[in-house]
Amino acid sequence: MKPRNLFDKIVVNGFSAVTLVMSILLTILIALATFIRYVIQGDLYGYEEWVKLFAFWLYFSGAAIGAFNRTHVSADLVQSYVPEGFLKRFLVFLKDLITVGVTLLFVWYGYGFFMFGFMGPLGTGIALPRTTIWQIPLWTSYLAIFLGLIFMAFYFTRDLFLSTKALLRGGRK
Repeated sequence: MKPRNLFDKIVVNGFSAVTLVMSILLTILIALATFIRYVIQGDLYGYEEWVKLFAFWLYFSGAAIGAFNRTHVSADLVQSYVPEGFLKRFLVFLKDLITVGVTLLFVWYGYGFFMFGFMGPLGTGIALPRTTIWQIPLWTSYLAIFLGLIFMAFYFTRDLFLSTKALLRGGRK
């Protein structure tokens, strides 16, 4: 799908850029670590911390794009095997309703997760959790999770509205 409005263009193009950059960085970093380990017989100490950070951004940016495109992981048995009609529209609506509910639950947990990393265990901004070697603040990874979940919830809610509309209208446009 191509984004049609300015909001979707900004979101999808932003997440696409993040996904591209993180893919390139991960490829370079893992290739470099492999080269250093097996050719030079050395160790790229602490590279795993960067790999995790980049992988979180890659995964959750891609998940948000997948939610926009309606290609996110889902069981499409209903789309494939149930004939057109009320039952199919109802099952699609039910799938979308459950997906939105679960995603909103994870958004709530993601917010708590992000705030723990951003404000620290006491909520005072002191003793922020960091990685062991590079001292990267963990909220940088948690932000990827939280933002990805927010936009997944947004686009899943859009799909729920569309399936609700199709259910109530009886499939008429």
